[in-house]
Amino acid sequence: MSDFSRRLPVYLLLDTSGSMSGDPIEAVRQGVKALVSELRGDPQALETAYLSVITFASSAQQVTPLTELMLFKEPQITAGGSTSLGAALKLLTQCINTEVKKSTPTQKGDWRPLVFLLTDGAPTDDFRSAAAELKSAKPANIIACAAGSYADTTVLKEITDNVLLMNNLSAGDLAQFFAWVSGSIKMSSKSLDAKPGEAMELPPPPQGFVIVP
Repeated sequence: MSDFSRRLPVYLLLDTSGSMSGDPIEAVRQGVKALVSELRGDPQALETAYLSVITFASSAQQVTPLTELMLFKEPQITAGGSTSLGAALKLLTQCINTEVKKSTPTQKGDWRPLVFLLTDGAPTDDFRSAAAELKSAKPANIIACAAGSYADTTVLKEITDNVLLMNNLSAGDLAQFFAWVSGSIKMSSKSLDAKPGEAMELPPPPQGFVIVP
């Protein structure tokens, strides 16, 4: 039992609907690659962070299960279809329930997961019940990013209080977002021994990004 080391599970929920086609989805691919490379260079993150990727378009799928950084292989990410955010939130809940180790009377479980949600549009399915369940159960620290002018921040506020607004869906802004995510994971991995329940500390958002009140 003593050889178990507590993991910091990190879930990326990425919108891969048709509106992300072209430069945006290529920037997402490059962003995931840069994120993994950055985390592998940080000893604390390398030791504790495990990464999963869930994509959602006309349906949601976990393209990468929770994997340690050195074994992480970049998933094939393509764009097309609608925006099944509700399906993605339900799948996230299932993945957390099956992959994240719970604490027992004799052993501490994994750290509370970090979830980064990136979407550029409004949901095309019923997301409210899944969103309400996540917001009340609080199984993870969720940070949502509304990318571009068509993203709906009011929808994201139903999922989490931590919402960022990125004004442009440009390659540069998406690169900044993924760099910010890697910084957030590194900061979290260094402060894991903080008291549970304390507010999560995140680095300041990239220039041009707005924290939605």
